[in-house]
Amino acid sequence: MSRPDLDQLLPDAEADVLPSPRGAAARRALVAHPVVLLIGIVLASLNMRAALASVSPLIGEISHTFGLSSTASSLVTSVPVLFLGVGAMVAPWLARRFGTEVVLLCALVLLGIGILVRVLPSVFALYGGGVLAGTAIALLNVLMPGLIKRDFPDRAASMTSVYTGAMIGGATLCAAASVPLEKAFGNSWQASLAFWSLLAAVAAVAWLPQVLIARGRTGREVRVAPAGSGPADSGPPRSIWRSALAWQVTLFMGLQSLWSYVLIAWMPTIFTDHGMSRSTAGVIFAFNNLIQVAGAFGVPLLAGRMRSQRPLIVLVTSMVAVGYAGLMTAPVSGAWLWSAVLGIGQGGAVGLALTLIVLRSGDAQTAARLSGMAQTVGYLLAAAGPLTAGAVYQATGSWTLPIALVLGVCAAALVVGLFAARDLKVQAGPATTA
Repeated sequence: MSRPDLDQLLPDAEADVLPSPRGAAARRALVAHPVVLLIGIVLASLNMRAALASVSPLIGEISHTFGLSSTASSLVTSVPVLFLGVGAMVAPWLARRFGTEVVLLCALVLLGIGILVRVLPSVFALYGGGVLAGTAIALLNVLMPGLIKRDFPDRAASMTSVYTGAMIGGATLCAAASVPLEKAFGNSWQASLAFWSLLAAVAAVAWLPQVLIARGRTGREVRVAPAGSGPADSGPPRSIWRSALAWQVTLFMGLQSLWSYVLIAWMPTIFTDHGMSRSTAGVIFAFNNLIQVAGAFGVPLLAGRMRSQRPLIVLVTSMVAVGYAGLMTAPVSGAWLWSAVLGIGQGGAVGLALTLIVLRSGDAQTAARLSGMAQTVGYLLAAAGPLTAGAVYQATGSWTLPIALVLGVCAAALVVGLFAARDLKVQAGPATTA
């Protein structure tokens, strides 16, 4: 089989359906307004990590307000990650049922509501808002690649870079600004977190014209028979969940997500527990988010030129392991260095995980199914990271053992990643080969 075209195999939640003529006309109308579409994509992407990155620098204040233990505090970041996996399950169905534009608009509205609910004076609201925010972010995560593939088929790679850069930029901005905003609002962490609901509101407003353009020419009547239902397809489909290679890709996605969300939850706390000021810890955490751009852009470009991505698996897992080891041995004196090494490794790992979904798929339908499996299982696995790290820290009073456990995760990711990086294809179409 020839090597796949990365632009054409971007995972698409609507890959199994074909547009009617009216639906195709609506698509042309949307693309006829590329500036409106581009603004909507950028603003939506800015929100894809903002609600998560804005919490971490403030977790100490949040815990103090509600009297939370380290384990309970970890749920503030674990609950949204858990619902990233749950939301990934329903996103494709919602896109087929209501259309991608409508679901993305609703996701942005839900995200804004979740951020506001999270700052109500109740610990149940704190966690409940996380549920809403995590579900909303999951919808954005799953639907954005397919929308880019559909509306920018000839520029999918460059547009993917735009939305990825905006996503990381949003996380960087929130991480750097959370503590200054808290001080500006009279030492109110609630006001600091609530401020980011404005970003979601602005994105929702920017997305509204696209919904209005498409509305009336898209809907249930435009989503017709599955694309693979023609006579050329014979034999029952082979479930992707029975593929060992699919599980290897999925586990690499989950393990690299786990080490990233441990950092999102606890990196500023690790620094402040060793005597660093909260403001400085927030800035270094923001730098960690920013430097991820280098890995997220560079590693997928290299991966697409290689038949086997095993050297890149070794590179990104080693960088993350070195960075975590630095946090264990010299967290303050080497903070900027470890933040940079971790950032490049993190960005490279997530970019490589997403690229492996494409490279291990032989067609768009398989890529969509593998993406859904990897994100659902991967985020459910990743949700255990912040919770476990917080519980172990509470039990031991030190970050040494939690970091040592993450180093074990790096070793496991290396092993499973070496299998996932082989030049093979997931067989998920008609069951003709094993």
